[in-house]
Amino acid sequence: MCYFAARSLGMSAIEVTVISGRSLSQARSRELGKFSEEYSRSVAVCELDPDDMKELGALDGENVRVKTRFGEVILRASVSRQAPHKRVAFIPYGAWASMLFGTATHTSGMPTLKGVKATVERAAEAKVANLHEITRMKAE
Repeated sequence: MCYFAARSLGMSAIEVTVISGRSLSQARSRELGKFSEEYSRSVAVCELDPDDMKELGALDGENVRVKTRFGEVILRASVSRQAPHKRVAFIPYGAWASMLFGTATHTSGMPTLKGVKATVERAAEAKVANLHEITRMKAE
């Protein structure tokens, strides 16, 4: 799971701390292939507590922009089914989440995928990139 501890920056943005991990829907849809629409829908998502969604002013299914010092990505906002967890959000590991983290492994062999400060803002008109597009962006 990827959780965000959040604080308000105003009606259309919140400041968060990003923490990532695996999800059950990600595992199920991966069986259809990482380039499937189902996989993209299960991984390119940012789940938020209902109260945080209201504070952000985002609608369920609306796109949001998540920015860190390492990069940014457009994700689909979703009301978490695991609420209540005010000020906590979820995003699974994957190409979309990797846009938000650095590459340093600190001798562990795996980058730090938790504890990165970020901003989440509404981006209703922005497009969620598909896996081909995300891969090209990450390579740039």
